[in-house]
Amino acid sequence: RKLDEIRDLEIDIGLLPRVHGSALFRRGKTQCLSVATLGSTRLVQTLESFEGEEEKTFMHHYNAPHYSMGEAGRFAYYPGRREVGHGHIGENALRKLLPSIEEFPYTIRVVSEILAQQGSSSMAATCGTSLALMQAGVPIKAQVGGISVGLVTEDDKLENFKLLTDIEDVEDFYGDMDFKVTGTKKGVTAIQMDNKLMGVPVAILKAAFLASQKARMQVIAAMDE
Repeated sequence: RKLDEIRDLEIDIGLLPRVHGSALFRRGKTQCLSVATLGSTRLVQTLESFEGEEEKTFMHHYNAPHYSMGEAGRFAYYPGRREVGHGHIGENALRKLLPSIEEFPYTIRVVSEILAQQGSSSMAATCGTSLALMQAGVPIKAQVGGISVGLVTEDDKLENFKLLTDIEDVEDFYGDMDFKVTGTKKGVTAIQMDNKLMGVPVAILKAAFLASQKARMQVIAAMDE
């Protein structure tokens, strides 16, 4: 595919008949099934820290078992740091777009089950979560899409670079950057970057934001449809 081309998309909603909301989002060989559940306000998650207690009304959990990467063997899944971090990306991407507890008095939990992954699964989980919330009837302010932008640079010559839109796993492993950007049609809601360089020039970041915006508009258009 071209450097700025998104892999083929497949989107379906309402697959699971007995849940509040569900959405299947596939981009290339990466496939995510997001499931939304609504509960009463008494089911909030209570967090305790040195500053006291606080309540969490929205939770997004990301699961990527071994079979999603083609690994065989006994099923024994425990979320690691990667899974917890990917769950946070989707949670932060949508947190500010959710209605207040007065507008929508429910506790919301979305679980993104990664059925297959070949790069950008956290962005698939973000898109799937946005769709599942809408299918569950949650009045979010706008649809949220996400895309990963990769980078390849010439050794000792950072000004000679190429950006890769919607990176696959091999482009992530051998590339210099994985720049995840989530947002709506109007702006960015969350970013997260993995970087293998000593530093990324501002010019590259500007170009990456523009590439992600162009791709995000295509993804959100497909989600809206």
